[in-house]
Order: sequence, then structure tokens, then C-alpha cells
Amino acid sequence: MNKHESNSSISVIGIQGFREGQFAGREELLFNELHGERSIEKPHAHDFFTINLFDRAKGVHSIDSIDYPIGNHQVHVLFPGQLHKWDIKAETIGYQLMIERTFFEKFAPYFRFSFTNYQNHPVIQLSDSAFEMLHYEFDAIRNELERADSLAHLISARSAVIASILSREAEQAFTEFKVYQSNARLAAFNMLIDEFFRQQQSVTFYADRLNISANYLNVLCKKHLKISATQLIQLRVSTEAKRLLQSTSLSIKEIAFKLGFADHAYFSNFFKSRTGISPTEFREKK
Repeated sequence: MNKHESNSSISVIGIQGFREGQFAGREELLFNELHGERSIEKPHAHDFFTINLFDRAKGVHSIDSIDYPIGNHQVHVLFPGQLHKWDIKAETIGYQLMIERTFFEKFAPYFRFSFTNYQNHPVIQLSDSAFEMLHYEFDAIRNELERADSLAHLISARSAVIASILSREAEQAFTEFKVYQSNARLAAFNMLIDEFFRQQQSVTFYADRLNISANYLNVLCKKHLKISATQLIQLRVSTEAKRLLQSTSLSIKEIAFKLGFADHAYFSNFFKSRTGISPTEFREKK
């Protein structure tokens, strides 16, 4: 078992916890290689952004309690706070970029869709050509990091290329990405949800921001996403609630307040209506 991959209770690990084993790095970013068998028995979260590029790979990667088979020519993306554990088989070869939040923000706009879209689809199967392009950029970043005079802006530019390639591959792979790419209003709505869902769950608030009526926003959502605008907002809230219940020691009341609910009973009813179990049951189950 890797030194940092223990079976202790859920914790949030900073990038400093991985510096000892790094292949190359700066303060803002680490490059590591994934060779051979690795196992995380209980999930943990990071406070930084991670891109895992798998060349030849077998195993299972659990992200936010969903199991994803690990295969050849895949990218697995992890945003800060997402829970993960994995069981990687011996023949695996992969590469890993661990990126501090502030540095990530420099090239984040090149991820052309809402971060929630990537969190909901964290595993992207690559075409052969996309894998070769990404492999080249990963190698170039590693080579730059190994220089004594490495340039942060050059690494950031290469990271932006990686983000652009991943976004194009995701758009091809997932219907959800195609919808947002083809409808600017829905894409803007999705981005606004990411920004305001903790404070605002009213469709009218978002419709006003988009300069359209709440009714028309609902029509767009139902036509293209097959759910209502309210359901899309609630999906984002419930996703965040699950992460907070799994990855923090906050009380149910504190989580309810953090997500904009007036009291924890209202939050508990909301959560149970979305998941079929209470927040307490969900936390104990995990």
C-alpha cells in the first residue's frame, strides 16, 4: 500500500502530503508516475485538482461512491473535495498531475463546461489521437518541471492545452456536454448554478440573471435535459450534500446551513426525497 493511501477514516489530504514521492514538481504542481499495484481501502479527498492519465491500466476507481473500471487510454479527473479510492492492478502504467487550486484557476477556463459536468463524468475514454496528444503534454510538463529554471507560465499554457483536449473528448463522449455546447443559455445557467446554488434555489433568480422568464428556462431544461430547472438546481444541491456528508465531520445542521436551508429538518426532508434515505442514514452507510 502506498504510504499516503491508508485505511484510516476519511480525511482531506493536501498536496504537501505527496511531495516526498514526487517525480518532479514546483510549489504549484507535482508530476507523478503510476506504475504497478496501488490500493486505497477507504476513501479520502484532496484539497487540490488531479488529472490521472492511464496508458495501460486495469482496476477499479471509486469516485464519489461510484465505481469506474480503469482501462487503457483513459483520463480520470478529480476536483478538490471529491472522494476517491482505487484498486489498481500490477500491470498499470499511468501519469498524474496534482495541481494547487490557485494555479489551477489560471487555466480553468479552458475546461469549457461547468465543473459539475466533469464531476458527474470524471472518467473520459480517449481516442488514440487524443491520448497521444495528452501523453506528449504530460511529458513536456515533466521535462519542464525537471529544469532548475522551470517556467510557471509555460506549464500553465501546457495545462490549458490538456484542459482543451479533455473538454473536446468529453463533448464527444457525453450527451450532457453536447447539450451545453449547443445551447449557450443552458450552459450559462449551469455555470450560474455552480456559483450560486448554496444561496439560491429559486428558478426566478437564475432566469433573471439570464434575462429570460422562469417559464422559458423550464421549457429549455425540459426540452434539452429532460428535467426541470428546479430539478437541475436540486441535483447540484444534493450532490454537494452527499460530498459534505461523506468527506466532512460537519453536523447535519451545519451542512443544512451551509447549503442555504433554514433548518435541518427541511434539509433532511429534501435529502430523503432525492435519495430515499436520511442524511444520517447516508452518512452511516458510507
